[in-house]
Amino acid sequence: MKMTLTQRLSLVFALLLLICCGTSVLLQVRSNKMHELEVVQGLSRDLAQHIARDTQLMDANGLKPDAVRELFSQLMLVNPSVEVYLLDGEGRVVGDAAPKNRLVRDRVDLAPIRQLLAGAPLPILGDDPRSAQTRKVFSAAPLMVMGKPAGFLYVVLLGEAHDRFAERGATSEALRTALWSIGLIALLCLLAGLTAFAWITRPLRRLTETVSQFDINAAPVALPASGLEPAGHGHDEIAVLAATFAQMQNRLSEQWQTLTRQSQDRRELVANISHDLRTPLASLHGYLEVLSVKDATLSLEERRRYLGIALEQSRKVGGLAQSLLDLVRLEHGFVVPVIERFSLTDLVQDIFQKFELSAQSKGVNLIPHFGASIPGVYADLGLIERVLTNLFDNALRHTPAGGEIRIALQPREAHVDVTVSDTGPGIAPPLREGLFLRPFNIGGARRDGGLGLRIVYQILQLHGLRIELLDVQGQGATFRFALPVDEGTALQGVPMPAG
Repeated sequence: MKMTLTQRLSLVFALLLLICCGTSVLLQVRSNKMHELEVVQGLSRDLAQHIARDTQLMDANGLKPDAVRELFSQLMLVNPSVEVYLLDGEGRVVGDAAPKNRLVRDRVDLAPIRQLLAGAPLPILGDDPRSAQTRKVFSAAPLMVMGKPAGFLYVVLLGEAHDRFAERGATSEALRTALWSIGLIALLCLLAGLTAFAWITRPLRRLTETVSQFDINAAPVALPASGLEPAGHGHDEIAVLAATFAQMQNRLSEQWQTLTRQSQDRRELVANISHDLRTPLASLHGYLEVLSVKDATLSLEERRRYLGIALEQSRKVGGLAQSLLDLVRLEHGFVVPVIERFSLTDLVQDIFQKFELSAQSKGVNLIPHFGASIPGVYADLGLIERVLTNLFDNALRHTPAGGEIRIALQPREAHVDVTVSDTGPGIAPPLREGLFLRPFNIGGARRDGGLGLRIVYQILQLHGLRIELLDVQGQGATFRFALPVDEGTALQGVPMPAG
């Protein structure tokens, strides 16, 4: 049978309480009995001494049977529970008034007698001549004959008559009352303990219910501002555990959602890369097939044109493959930035020269705007060149004829702001979420915000930097990031300006 923690605790508590109450009853009974024996022996401690002093039980000729018989008769009338015995110097019973064949012992241990005569603490139990195992309280006194020790007077204070009466009475009223009191207290303690367990384990039950209902796909819930220790429960371990679980639940939910989103992004990326590869590969295959089938009928000019188109599509496939390889290397930490100081203006001029012919062929103007005294910056020159190349290539492909691409360098405290903008169609607000993590579409045609901008994002992240998309009226897409001018702040991140 399966039991809850509360039920198990309650059962253990009930068993422990039962054991404690049973032990308490046994101790109470024994305590009452020992107290009764102590009182009886204390009151009758000198009884044997008085008898020995007032009655002549022995003379030079030995035991006086008539005197013994008369004494026993008188004592039985006064106190029926006492039993009197005469012992010699070695403890043998030499005189008694017991019925025939009732004596079981013919010798009594003298050690308890000597303890009593020496004044040892009560109660002191001695042998009962009428029982082989029972020990009872007694009174004893030495007997003297002509000034010499002749034996002992041994009086059992609670004899057979007392035992028979006690058996009929079973339990005294005081003991019965004590037992009822202990039982009532045990019941009240049990009820109080069960109530306390239910109250103490209530937070644990709530936590168990919360854990059993945990759904990793659920949205994270708002946590209290106090953190791990809810107000008023700073030392409540269960409350701390509940708060910790809530944080863990939120963290797991956030991580799971992040992993789910990343998995979805990767699926989209693979799908888009497959689409991007399909088009140039199909074109490449088609022109190569034409060259193979119609080689004899094609003119030299047609053959060269087809080969040029095939080469261009091959370069596109190679570029996509290289971009994908670079992205994998960046995301998995295979690229380590080599920080060096370089001139950002010289790098931008090199980028302008690289795209000058392409821009002229498309009718796009490249416009630089440099602030005064642009200092050198610290970063990985090759990786920053790749960042600017991707941004320029992205802008050039989406800026219409007659448009402009601008790059601005502006010193700001210990950094240089780099802004790249174009006059293309821009990016709609709904498409900006996850801009640097997934491809997006404009008017049904996919704009390459996937690999190019994703590589830019990863490179800047390796430098501890970030890039942002600005809202600028009258322009298309405007991107901005900042590079440090102090070597000590490289790879430590750069705060982005407002705006």
